[in-house]
Parts: sequence; structure tokens; C-alpha cells
Amino acid sequence: MSKQIPVHDVTPPPAKGDRSFDLYASREKIYTRAFTGLFRRLRMAGGAVLFLLYFGTAWLSWNGRQAVWWDLPERKFHIFAATFWPQDFALLSWLLIICAFGLFFITVFAGRVWCGYTCPQSVWTWIFMWCEKITEGDRNQRMKLDKQPMSGNKLMRKTAKHSLWIAIGLVTGLTFVGYFTPIRNLIPEMLSGGADGWAYFWVGFFTLATYGNAGWLREQVCIHMCPYSRFQSVMFDKDTLIVSYDPRRGESRGPRKKTQDYKADGLGDCIDCTMCVQVCPTGIDIRDGLQIECIGCAACIDACDSIMDKMNYPKGLISYTTEHNLSGQKTHLLRPRLIGYALALLAMILLFAWTVAHRSLVELDVLKDRTLYRENQEGHIENVYTLKVMNKAQTEQTFVLSADGIDGLRFAGKQEVRVSAGEVLALPVELSVPPEKLPSSTNEITFRIQSVDDPSVHNDTPSRFIGPSIR
Repeated sequence: MSKQIPVHDVTPPPAKGDRSFDLYASREKIYTRAFTGLFRRLRMAGGAVLFLLYFGTAWLSWNGRQAVWWDLPERKFHIFAATFWPQDFALLSWLLIICAFGLFFITVFAGRVWCGYTCPQSVWTWIFMWCEKITEGDRNQRMKLDKQPMSGNKLMRKTAKHSLWIAIGLVTGLTFVGYFTPIRNLIPEMLSGGADGWAYFWVGFFTLATYGNAGWLREQVCIHMCPYSRFQSVMFDKDTLIVSYDPRRGESRGPRKKTQDYKADGLGDCIDCTMCVQVCPTGIDIRDGLQIECIGCAACIDACDSIMDKMNYPKGLISYTTEHNLSGQKTHLLRPRLIGYALALLAMILLFAWTVAHRSLVELDVLKDRTLYRENQEGHIENVYTLKVMNKAQTEQTFVLSADGIDGLRFAGKQEVRVSAGEVLALPVELSVPPEKLPSSTNEITFRIQSVDDPSVHNDTPSRFIGPSIR
């Protein structure tokens, strides 16, 4: 009989009130401090452009309709002069792949700058933080206000903040739905109670989603919900630009007077003011090194540079740099991975642009009748088809239909049709051929369609012509 090795738990019991052994850590609210600087101005300029595009594009008109309109009931997707159909769905998939490769490229080159400057979660969070500042005050005032018992002043400030948050969320939700239901009609219909129930649902949903994500969850979305923070590390290398603290210059940290000879006292340039921590939207200390929570927004760079200015120290204690640079080695901007992503991205963009520019503006679908074949009065073998002609152009077109592939093939039915812009026309046709002309029982044929108004608009669709078995 084998003996078991005795196991004893030697973990010391936690002290009273000590929560260091808890598997769950409750969230600590982050109070960000106001700051100014170059990267903040860049972020504000970029955010303004994004806001203008998002909120402004929905109000643009093009040829009597909304310029950008995803008309789901009619299965039409209007983007200025172009109209896309479900048959063009592959283009959307292609576009998403291009965006993914663009994100990979920028991440290899400059880390999470997408997150810090252009991600909707970050942009809307910065706006909500600004609302917080103008209603409740700066960092210390907000911390003091939250510790106070409820009062008339506190209730008024909190109400003003949440009212602004809800208002921004409502405008965001209305604009989003306005890309699917023309916004010039949507708003009056919603105010009068005449809008569709789904419109109210989706406006409410996106209002609450914006309010919750940018107002309450904030950094939790970036840290725990966004998958990008998890797989970014596999795209980083030692030549990737990241926001980093220079420990060779900054250590040892410590407070000092502006006129103090801190070098003689063994101190570095970091005065341990924690300004970099106070402005961070995710609440991290960049001096601890690269962390998954860092979104590359450079708020800590602006804050640190302002302190360096006040102390008459050189800027750049915290900066966009690389691991190679921090260790005193040479940074390689051009490297195989970055070049590979760039070439793949460029090739996909060019192919996508060529495909969009040369896509056919007429769609021809061929449905063969269930009856395999029949013999007409002339003794010819006849097949029946239904042709569906879709005019994807912006104007009415006249099309000519034809079929070939077998000698002596005759086309019975309308060969010239006029189709309105965006119309789908179903057209029955019969093809016949003398039996002696049939090379086999199953024959490949091609239906052709071409616009009379614009010969460059054409399309071909293969089909089959069925006849009797030939022995």
C-alpha cells in the first residue's frame, strides 16, 4: 500500500481587513486631471474631424436622396454616387479585411495610436470627461464632491453631468439610426410619434450604450472588453513606437526644489509628482513599463513635458520611443514585418479600388424552368428560362439581351428592355435549337446583356441548354 505525502497549507491567514487575497478586485474610480499639450491638441483636432464626419455626413444630400443611406428594406446601400447591392457584399468583406490590415500595420509601426486618438470608445470618453469637468470641476474638486453627502449643489452638478451624457448619447443614437432611415424624416417622425417601433428601440439602445460605455464603463471597455488589447502584444517588436518612460534619465525619483543640484544628490529628472498617473484615462503608472492597459494616448507625455518646462529640464522623459532606443540601440523603422504589411495593404487597396471602379452596373441572373426541355411546333428543342435583370446604375437604361454557345440557337422573347434605376425586372424567354444541331444532351450556353445607352455596362451569365439523349 503506497503512502501519501502529507500536504499542509502554510499560507498565512490574511490580517483583519486585508483584501490582498481576494480573487476579485473592485474597480477604483479614476479621476483624471485637466492638462494641455501638443498631443492633446492633435487628439482634439482628430476628434473634431471624426465628429464632423459622423454627425455631418448623415445630413448631406445627393441627387434628391441622403448621400449615405443604408436602405435595408430595399436592400440598397447608397454611398454618394454609388449604389451597392447584396450581390456586392464581397466588397464589404474585402473592405473590412483592408481595415484589419491597416490596423495591423499601424500597430506594428506605432502601437495603440488607434486606441488613443481615433477609437470611438476613446473619443466619446474624452467628450464625456470634458462634460464631467465643466459640471463638477477638475480632479480634486470631483474627488471632494464624491466624498460629500448629497446636497442641493451636488445634486444639481450630478444632474447636469448626466443630462449632458444622455443628450450626447441621444444625438449619437439618432445619427446612427439616421444612416438607415433618412435622418431628415426620422427626427420629425420620432417627435410626432409616427416613427417605426424599431427606430425608437435602436435610438434608445445606442443612447444607453453610449451613455454606459463612455460614462460608466470607460477604461473597463479598453482593458477587459476590447480584444485588441489582448492580441496587440503579438504585433509589437522592439522597434515599435510606444509611450515609455526613460528610467536611465528619470531614476532615482524624488521631490526637490527647482534650484537644487539634484544630480549631486543622486536624483534623476523625475520629481515623482505623479502627474503622469493623474492624467491617465486608464489609471496606470507609465513608469512601471509597458502595460496592457496603456492606450497610447500620450496624455502622460503632455503632463510630464509641462512639468519639465517648469523645472527647466529637457522634455522627453516620457515620450514616443522604442525598446531599442531605450536600451541605447539603433531603431530600425523599415523591417520585414512592417514592409510586408505595407505591401499587402497597398496591393489590397489598389485591387479594391480597381474592382469598385470596374464592377458591372447590371446584374443578370438566369433561372432555368423545372421542365428539362420540350419540343415546339417546328420540331425544335426548346428550353424556358426566367431572366432577372437588375439595373445597378443611377439612371434608367435600355438593355439588349442575347444568348450563344450552340450553332442555330434562337432567342424567343423580348430582346430589348428598358429598366429603371435600381429596378429588378423578371423576364421569361425561350431558347430553341434544331435537334441535329445539339452536340450533346447537356450544353453550356451564355446569356449576354449590354446597355444601349452605355456600352461599357454589360454582363455575361453562364447556363445550360438541355436536350434529348444522343446515342
